[in-house]
Amino acid sequence: MADASGFRLPDGLAERARDISEGRVEVAVPRDASTVILLRDSPAGLLVYLLRRVSSMKFAPGAHVFPGGSVDRRDGDVTIGWAGPSPAEWGGAFGATETLARELVCAAVRETFEESGVLLAGPAEDAIVPDTSADEWEADREALLDRSLSLAELLARRGLVLRGDLLRPWAHWITPEIEKRRYDTRFFVAALPEGQRTRDVSTESDRVVWIRPADAADAARRGDMPMLPPTLVTLTELAQYDSVAAVLAARRTIQPLVPSARVIDGGVYLVMPEGVTL
Repeated sequence: MADASGFRLPDGLAERARDISEGRVEVAVPRDASTVILLRDSPAGLLVYLLRRVSSMKFAPGAHVFPGGSVDRRDGDVTIGWAGPSPAEWGGAFGATETLARELVCAAVRETFEESGVLLAGPAEDAIVPDTSADEWEADREALLDRSLSLAELLARRGLVLRGDLLRPWAHWITPEIEKRRYDTRFFVAALPEGQRTRDVSTESDRVVWIRPADAADAARRGDMPMLPPTLVTLTELAQYDSVAAVLAARRTIQPLVPSARVIDGGVYLVMPEGVTL
């Protein structure tokens, strides 16, 4: 539960925080990762796509999240057809090397397809795949999941280019040091492409929902939709916008955000970075 001090940590994490501060436990090195906030307009206003992670997941079980995951070693394949900002430009936006930026953008596109069935790619720089609901697309998605197919191989076989211009940089969050599994995650936003639809396909989730950001944030604060702090912060930010176009036009200055564990009045709390409110 959160209070004025932050999130009070359960005993297990509180003990780990003390062990880290006293040098008894080494801090895990975070893995590079990407997450994509899919958006669409509706008569009710701006909607965002969320998945609920299955309870068996080792990281954030039961939490509502955006599609995303770790960078795969093959995501940096330079043969991938590319449309939109260059890797160097993405690196400037996210404070990453050109190589890492390429991997992050490719991971964003791959993970979005794996977890939602939405593919941010097209047969040309000004075109988008109109529909990914056929069985052959599902076979490709499953092949990406079991790593028998890489994103580069999928795009090349289908004659597609990655549409990085459909993405916008949004945020950069790093998992706090108290966690055994840590991720250095860049957040992207993207509109649901016209003609495509999300599919309830992810093996890592048991529920998906399109919901207004403010409604999701309110549900999280009530305890009805468990989620990690970066997700809640992002939803709170998105609630300020009334359309996909407004979100995509937003100008963002992106800095790494790392929650930290602090002892306050005898309790151990997870405290948000300066300037971040839940």
